[in-house]
Amino acid sequence: MAKRQARFTQQDVEDDPRLRDESPDLWDQSQSNVVHGLLTSAVRCFASNGYHATTTRDISAGVGLSPAALYVHFPSKEIVLFEIIRAAHESALAYIRDPVVDEAADDVSRLHVMMSRYTAWHARHHVAARVAQYELAGLAAEHYDEIKQLRQQTNEVFRDAVERGVVSGAFAAVDVNRVVRGMLSLSIDLIRWYRLNGTDSPDQMGEFYAELVLKMVMTPASSPQRPGQHAARGNGRG
Repeated sequence: MAKRQARFTQQDVEDDPRLRDESPDLWDQSQSNVVHGLLTSAVRCFASNGYHATTTRDISAGVGLSPAALYVHFPSKEIVLFEIIRAAHESALAYIRDPVVDEAADDVSRLHVMMSRYTAWHARHHVAARVAQYELAGLAAEHYDEIKQLRQQTNEVFRDAVERGVVSGAFAAVDVNRVVRGMLSLSIDLIRWYRLNGTDSPDQMGEFYAELVLKMVMTPASSPQRPGQHAARGNGRG
């Protein structure tokens, strides 16, 4: 998917195993099967060739429809992009706001659960996440502002988790903003190379990255061996 100098064909997109993930689960279940198909075709085309190089013909062809069929369901290609990016950001935010996070026993466990879930979400939905992170420039100004607010909310959830640990003494007196940028970058970076048929499952990647994050915020003396703690096997590229 990183190859930009040569445009991927529709057959390339259909045959590429790296474009098979759980992104289609993000679409609004009240929408029709045709809309779901168009969004799934679009997210794979955008992830392969980029938003600007993808045509409405490409998207419609992915579900066996004529080029004009897209406009029956979406006013523009930009709206398709916005729907994908919004669905991805809303889903990722909801995943780290899940009650299971607040049920964690302490600040250390809470951050561990949050980071594990955030990483696993990006692994399971790496195609949509790729579009959501790399194609923001294709959004209209008002849509970009809406997505920016969702991104800020995600940052705030992580900042709150780290700040709570610093105040309670569970974490070292770290630079919260820098640490949060670092931990979010860890999870998001895997969308460049991860695929579901690699050596590590989403949950394994989540566990591995969560342990890395705890090492970022805790001193050696305050880093107990956690029950069931283990290293991930490989990097998911195999």
